[in-house]
Amino acid sequence: VGSFNTFRNSLLFGTGLTKTGFAFDGRLSKITSDGYIDRATSDLTSYYAKGAYFGKKFSAKFITFGGKENTYQAWYGVPKDSIATNRTFNPYDYENQVDNYSQTHYQLHLNYAINSDIKLSVSGFYVLGKGYYEEYKGTDFNKIIGGSSEDLADYGIEPVTIGDTTITESNIIRRRWLDNSFGGVIFNFTYTKNTVDYILGGGYNAYSGSHFGEVIWAEYASNSQINDTYYDNLGNKTDWNIYGKANWQTTEKLNLNMDLQVRQVVYKVNGVDNDQRLLNVDDQLTFFNPKAGVNYKLNSASSAYFSFAVANHEPNRGDYIDSPSGFTPKHETLYDYEAGYRFGNKKILATANLYYMQYKDQLVLTGAVNDVGGSIRQNVDNSYRAGMELELGYKITKKFQWNINATLSQNKIKSFNQYVDDWYNGGQSVYELENTDIAFSPSVIIGNIFTYQTPLFSDRDNFEISLISKYVGEQYFDNTQNEKRKLDGYFTNDIRLGYTLKQVGLKQINFNFTVRNLFNTLYINNAWAYVFEYNSSDWDPSIGDPYTQKSNQAGGYQMAGYFPQAGVNFMFGLTLDF
Repeated sequence: VGSFNTFRNSLLFGTGLTKTGFAFDGRLSKITSDGYIDRATSDLTSYYAKGAYFGKKFSAKFITFGGKENTYQAWYGVPKDSIATNRTFNPYDYENQVDNYSQTHYQLHLNYAINSDIKLSVSGFYVLGKGYYEEYKGTDFNKIIGGSSEDLADYGIEPVTIGDTTITESNIIRRRWLDNSFGGVIFNFTYTKNTVDYILGGGYNAYSGSHFGEVIWAEYASNSQINDTYYDNLGNKTDWNIYGKANWQTTEKLNLNMDLQVRQVVYKVNGVDNDQRLLNVDDQLTFFNPKAGVNYKLNSASSAYFSFAVANHEPNRGDYIDSPSGFTPKHETLYDYEAGYRFGNKKILATANLYYMQYKDQLVLTGAVNDVGGSIRQNVDNSYRAGMELELGYKITKKFQWNINATLSQNKIKSFNQYVDDWYNGGQSVYELENTDIAFSPSVIIGNIFTYQTPLFSDRDNFEISLISKYVGEQYFDNTQNEKRKLDGYFTNDIRLGYTLKQVGLKQINFNFTVRNLFNTLYINNAWAYVFEYNSSDWDPSIGDPYTQKSNQAGGYQMAGYFPQAGVNFMFGLTLDF
């Protein structure tokens, strides 16, 4: 139980391994919260069940889990002018402005040891999901963002004529549905002989997603009927891969590894999108993804390693659907170089990792979102991420532990074109930009944890206290490096207390108490922006619209929403272990 009327409950149970080799486990969970942002309520339920058999050579597991969520929408963010005065503002106020979705997973895992050297595993899975989000669209909401009612034509509804007046707009309530399934099989053979491990594996899976929208109410309904479908499209994606891995312990100190994968993805999307555009995506992509590495043991406490990998990744459905007219998203290719050092003894564990990630056609976040709050991405021809990752764990005393980690990086787009819509004249303007920071890529991230634990009264109890600190440096939320689209760095601290009492009628009782954002830091960790031009002196689109501001680079105006995070808040927990 905690702040914002938050309740989280779960019941876990299991048999352990029986004498006959069977085991059964389960979990039931429920989470409810009012949320930090106004009306951002959530109601989530889930279950998990597993039945397993373990024999000398053969084992099998059947797992099913699923859940349902009903969450009030808060994805439009807070206008900048409201951050100081009303940082929990939510423009959505229709009572059923919710996202309602459920999903069920089924998995079967089979493992068989053919002999001491050869092992086989096969897994199959199937996932079913269905749900919708419901929203009110009309003057009550659109006036907040400078709009008006919805055009009836966008929903396939004919104009309404009342006397001499023809009505072409209406307030409506709509539902947008997703009905999807995802299934497949994966396998691998493992062969171990002396100092070499070989793995041959692969898999095949298929996804099908039906997207459609319904109007469930309209102020001016005309010829429409309740639950009329105004768009409908079907997306299918198949994906197969085959790979081989080898791990050679060539000497006592030297280890070599290699991983080769061939993968093919096929996309097909057909139908009508929610903006009435005709969708016709038919794309087939074949990738070769190699990786190789070497690890050298310097002495009993330290080792060094180097690896190189090529990774290709396909655009996602949103990249195809949200791409500007005339543009087809490309797959991205990564060339990853990494080198590192590890040191460990009874008191210290330290690692340092250097990386250079060179991208071709990287799909980067633009800072904009689509009409359902999904992040929009675009390809940039030449970009990179380079940096250093550091970790240190130090056991200062038997009771006192210090862990710290840091990422210091540079994340740059060498050159790209920023396309900006012209709302007044139509068309687009193009801005050529060079050497800009990649959106949502802070150059400094530091985490620190101090932990102290000790028995308080006897050897049957244990008290633990941790101070958890995190610093995230400044970052931009689009790729223009415009100061008006920058999030300031922030430093937060949490304190976590735990007390465990054993063998007091129960197996164990645990109390925990966490205070998050201990010093009430008011920070923002996410935002969106849509940049546009309005080349007319007749009207200033920022007047009367708190989300629109004048900009000074790559477009004359920007619409932006910010996502402020909660100040000091707490959670208290109790766990009973029978």
